[in-house]
Amino acid sequence: MKLEVEYLTQEHLTGFENYKYSCVDTSPLSIYITHPFWDRVVQLCPRWVAPNVLTFSGFLFTVFNFLLFASYDYYLYASSDAYPAYAAIPKWVFAVGAFNIFMAHTLDGIDGKQARRTQTSGPLGELFDHGLDSWTTMPITVCMFSVFGRADHSVSPLRMYFILWNVFGNFYLSHWEKYNTGVLFLPWSYDASMLGTIIVFILTSFGGHQIWKFELPGGISAGIMFEMFLYISALISSCPVVLWNIYKSYRDKTGKMRTFSESARPLVPLAILFVTATVWVMHSPNNILEEDPRIIFIAIGTIFSNICCRLIVAQMSNTKCETLPWILYPIIAATLISFILPNIDRESMYVVSAISLAAHLHYGACVVRQMCRHFRINTFSIKNHSD
Repeated sequence: MKLEVEYLTQEHLTGFENYKYSCVDTSPLSIYITHPFWDRVVQLCPRWVAPNVLTFSGFLFTVFNFLLFASYDYYLYASSDAYPAYAAIPKWVFAVGAFNIFMAHTLDGIDGKQARRTQTSGPLGELFDHGLDSWTTMPITVCMFSVFGRADHSVSPLRMYFILWNVFGNFYLSHWEKYNTGVLFLPWSYDASMLGTIIVFILTSFGGHQIWKFELPGGISAGIMFEMFLYISALISSCPVVLWNIYKSYRDKTGKMRTFSESARPLVPLAILFVTATVWVMHSPNNILEEDPRIIFIAIGTIFSNICCRLIVAQMSNTKCETLPWILYPIIAATLISFILPNIDRESMYVVSAISLAAHLHYGACVVRQMCRHFRINTFSIKNHSD
């Protein structure tokens, strides 16, 4: 039985051969702080280190963060004083969390610079980078939930769920924008959110979660402030900018000039996932989101990442985006089962998570191996490097 699948068609591979990276970053934070810092840091990196090693190492820091916080706060009750049965997260965990996010952000910032420095830039590196970035949107956000908890002075798991979707949407829209304009306009919110996460973790490592147990006039708690910040930033600095850039590309005829149906095609799988998952968690007879929010976040975050990776493949290869990737089938089936066989709703949740994780890992590994064969390169080493 052949385990490897060729997910990329010849059209994809030909498109990758003709691909040229185009990016615009106008964030003052990036221009004056992070990029100058990364320019210095990358000089410390040996030239024989492959850029993908840096990318993958940064990803592993976020995975370790997620596992660390899950070991102390699996059900997200540890920072909720209303549930004393759950021990508070040790302060050192937040310090380690801040370090891990700093390292993940730094490695994510220098991988492209290392690629240009070693003359190994190519479509695999960008796909590898942005594909893993799409997956880290979930663990970074969920770790932030552990600061506030899910009860007093915070928000419910259902509201956490919609906050997570806000993060997913902002990330996806940037790549949908590139699908139509041919240019990746890096959102200002990325560096700001990473820096904000580091600062929050550092403050919590000194004062503990209790420093966030306050309310402003009007009953606005720290958790609600976090929620409002994310929604407002999306409405002000993300969605309008994306729509404006796409409009300009049509007006000035600088983009892909796709038909309306083709330009909107990538939004279909995202909408299917959002509607299906939302119906599932809100209708669930066993209230699976309250019972085990972390496993739900893992499942939906993994499916989202797979859909996003397929969009990135389409926009980089200048091909049509898939409208119904098969990774959506398990969650669609689980949603239907919750209506027909409500007694196995809980079991369906774990099955969907396992299938989604296995499917996404298989997709990623196969795509990377196929691109390496096509371009005659290695994933984690630089061929014929003299240093």
